[in-house]
Amino acid sequence: MSDEHSHDANAVPRFAVSVDLAVFTVRGDALQVLLVRRGQYPYEGMWALPGGFVRADLDANLERAAQRELREETGLGMHSAATAPPHEIHLEQLRAYWRRGRDPRPGQEVAAVAFLAIGPDLPEPQAGGDAAEAAWRPAADVLTERVALAFDHQQIVRDAAAEVRRRLEDTALATLFVPTEFTLAELLHVYEVIWGERLDKRNFYRKMKEWGGFITSTGRSTSGRSGRPAELYVRSGVDELRRPILRPERSAPQGELWSER
Repeated sequence: MSDEHSHDANAVPRFAVSVDLAVFTVRGDALQVLLVRRGQYPYEGMWALPGGFVRADLDANLERAAQRELREETGLGMHSAATAPPHEIHLEQLRAYWRRGRDPRPGQEVAAVAFLAIGPDLPEPQAGGDAAEAAWRPAADVLTERVALAFDHQQIVRDAAAEVRRRLEDTALATLFVPTEFTLAELLHVYEVIWGERLDKRNFYRKMKEWGGFITSTGRSTSGRSGRPAELYVRSGVDELRRPILRPERSAPQGELWSER
């Protein structure tokens, strides 16, 4: 009689799982993606997304693995005297990627679970772990292949950027790119940068106030800041917009939608 708890270890496929992070922020007039320069084989010297193998001895789940790799390779999400509490970074699973041979290391098959990460004006990264360098690069450089990425990371960035652009229309995703308290001008800037379109300011403000339902006025203004005072808003906790804020039609090729103006 066989023991139901016994198994043949040799029958288990040798298959590794990695986590890769497409981290976006809006800096200036461009959507930026976080990249690391690989410091070892394979693809040594090439740019890639931060990430690495899931480790059963260190990671309780996939999200913890993604957070660990982000901290180790870029320093983001870490506590320090200069950045406490840690930078606010939204993290969610995007999708899984695997095809035979996607990792060139011999005798190894690796499936990647990609994460989408977003934060407001995130700081400069500090390379660590097996990353030789870490830097923000315009997402347009990756989308138009002016910057080539290792593995299938180019496709992950394309998928993640398309998801961000799509979800700006009918969810509160845009508020992840602005501080906890923000003005309508700051929110408008997020839409314009990511869509690569100039939007009518008065129409946008009206839609946010009448249609959105995902922002709430604080009753305060930016009177202490430079420039004319502007009303401050916070996210109301509602994710779905009452009515979609549709992206203007445009015939430009896909990467140009995120190019710097």
